[in-house]
Amino acid sequence: MEKTTGLEYRIHEVTARIRELRTIEGLSPAELGEKLGLSEAEYLAYENGEQELDFAFLYNCSVALSVDVTDLIEGVSPQLSNYILTRYGEGRRVEQAHGMTYYNLAYKFRKRIAEPLFVHSVFSAEAQLKPIPVTTHEGQEFDAVISGYLKVQVGNHTEILGPGDTLYYDSSTPHGMIATNGGDCDFYAIVLTPEEDLPQRPAAVPVLTNTTPKKAEDEIWKKFISVTEDEHGAVRSVSFHGAEKFNFAFDIIDAIATVKPQKLAMLHIAADKTETRLTFEDMRKMSARAANYFRSLGIKRGDMVMLVLRRNWQFWPILLGLEKLGAIAIPAVDQLLEKDYLYRFEVAHVSALICTADGESTKLSASAIEKYGGIRVKITTNGRVDGWHSFDDEYDMYSSRFNRPDDAICGDDPMMMIFTSGSTGYPKLAVHNCRYPLGHFIHARYWHCVDPDGLHLTISDTGWAKAMWGKMFGQLMNEAALFIYDFDRFHADDIMPMFAKYGITTFCAPPTMYRFFIKEDLSRYDLSSIKHASTAGEAMNPEVFNRFREATGLSIMEGFGQTETTCIIGNFVGMSPKIGSMGKPNPQYSVELLTPDGQKPAATGETGEICIYVGDGAPCGLFSGYYENEEETKACWHDGYYHTGDLAWRDEDGYFWYVGRADDLIKSSGYRIGPFEIESVIMELPYVLECGVSAAPDPIRGQVVKASIVLVKGKTGSDELKKEVQDYVKKRTAPYKYPRIVEFRDELPKTTSGKIIRSML
Repeated sequence: MEKTTGLEYRIHEVTARIRELRTIEGLSPAELGEKLGLSEAEYLAYENGEQELDFAFLYNCSVALSVDVTDLIEGVSPQLSNYILTRYGEGRRVEQAHGMTYYNLAYKFRKRIAEPLFVHSVFSAEAQLKPIPVTTHEGQEFDAVISGYLKVQVGNHTEILGPGDTLYYDSSTPHGMIATNGGDCDFYAIVLTPEEDLPQRPAAVPVLTNTTPKKAEDEIWKKFISVTEDEHGAVRSVSFHGAEKFNFAFDIIDAIATVKPQKLAMLHIAADKTETRLTFEDMRKMSARAANYFRSLGIKRGDMVMLVLRRNWQFWPILLGLEKLGAIAIPAVDQLLEKDYLYRFEVAHVSALICTADGESTKLSASAIEKYGGIRVKITTNGRVDGWHSFDDEYDMYSSRFNRPDDAICGDDPMMMIFTSGSTGYPKLAVHNCRYPLGHFIHARYWHCVDPDGLHLTISDTGWAKAMWGKMFGQLMNEAALFIYDFDRFHADDIMPMFAKYGITTFCAPPTMYRFFIKEDLSRYDLSSIKHASTAGEAMNPEVFNRFREATGLSIMEGFGQTETTCIIGNFVGMSPKIGSMGKPNPQYSVELLTPDGQKPAATGETGEICIYVGDGAPCGLFSGYYENEEETKACWHDGYYHTGDLAWRDEDGYFWYVGRADDLIKSSGYRIGPFEIESVIMELPYVLECGVSAAPDPIRGQVVKASIVLVKGKTGSDELKKEVQDYVKKRTAPYKYPRIVEFRDELPKTTSGKIIRSML
């Protein structure tokens, strides 16, 4: 067993970790030595690297310091909990001591009740003439010889074991072994955990799997999409055809309007609670009028049109009208300042701006428009503004017919461009072509589980990519009606009564908003109309998942993707969600986890970067690149893969578990710490409303963990509360992961899409 994988053991890193954990636990060298049955001098010889580390010492240290032995050796916690397969030659090398080299065979398995080791013992003629070095540790041990001969001493007894022989003994008795009979010996040593230290397995938590949603008959989408399902309705494969000629506005909206003109497409609730119902026929006519209106104003194919429309109902016919005309829509949120407008105008070469008159967007954009000088057309919705055209007053005068032109954009032609969140730098402009809407079909049908006879609510501003995920393409393609609430500010107690009032059947919101929901008294609201709940935008904390399920009986089905993609990974129909897991890959994408060097797939349980294979071309739903930014495009699109920059690991059942952005990984005293795990633990505390974990520089450890916390109303931060948070994390994760810095804040810095910007913490 000469082959090893991963990083070789490095003694200075392991001893540094032991010293770090000893300090965290408040133990002196003498006190830890006493726990290990060593004198202070004997212990310090190990900690200072003067004495060879053997597995018994490392194992005893891990027990005394309440961590997994893998934390000491690798600097990361084991993650698998179902099974681990270790091929011959692939065990994790621990160290060579007294002529023995240890290979840990289950280093990735969590809450082990045993430490299985493969051991290679080198024969030494000199060792035959000396006493066998002995050691002790709590528990029991089982040794089985594979090849060669092993001389074993247990207390005052000595035995020689040959191939196939085994020995089982109390390992608190002094024991040791050497290869004998003139050759090396290979054997398995299985160290069993003392019964009182066995990990307590939590009771199984029932999670509801979601049934396949109702399907409309004679769906229009079948002209372009073929899906294979298993006997339970779970999607197994998907293929797209005719995509090279596809145009969503003509091929989906107008086509549905032709056969089902009175089918409800949208129920819109204005800020003042005014209700507007739009059918597919309304959408067809309104989008045609919008296209004719824009053409009359000089907007033409290929023009860049920026939309700052919040949740105004006009967004939908405007977006469809621009696609019919061939102009390129660039959605944006209304929280932008002058510098944000100017940056976007210049990067995207914007020539027309359509803004809501609600709020301050027309005022905040005014100076940027003047400095930029390239805006030819300015249009408002929901009100009049001097110097701007009024969409509401003018578009209705134009014809409701707009025949598909011969040169209508389709296939690979650019249709929409969306600025990224900018959480790790200036926002980049992701280009999406006309195939992009097709990429939303799978997640709308099998993740959102939209019902053609129901109402779907995704809480998102139209300036975010999430609006395209949840309130546009996939839902309408599946003939599900959209529920749109054009609120000014998010208030959980304002939105929650609407579920019962309007009969909302499927729901999706980012974890931040679910956190606000569960801080309310959910028993006050009737949420029985909801048949399916989902989330995306950031990782979901288990505490939020559990609280929502307790109140509704529903499991929140998590999904993962980016502005550049549709839903890449999700908990789809037919899957039993694992609390905290993102789920499994969407079959329309070939997803792999690649090691940091990007050269090979990460092993099960190993952290890697989420990547999409593009060697055979970009799949439907994946962006075409960053607009006029070849450098940034090549940085993430190379060697046959699109690199997301997000880290995750995959368990034995194929479920993905989010770690964090590669840029957010914390490296402290040789440990690699993902912020999400710490955030999830802190979020369990009832007085924590929001939490962001980040790295803070430290002259000794390189980086330390910092927690920035927003408390619920009525709770005040204090030194005592900081200590309580720290102690809580120590008891529920490996001690080295606790936040050395705890800061209470009124709010956390976020992108316009609501994501925490950890680099600003």
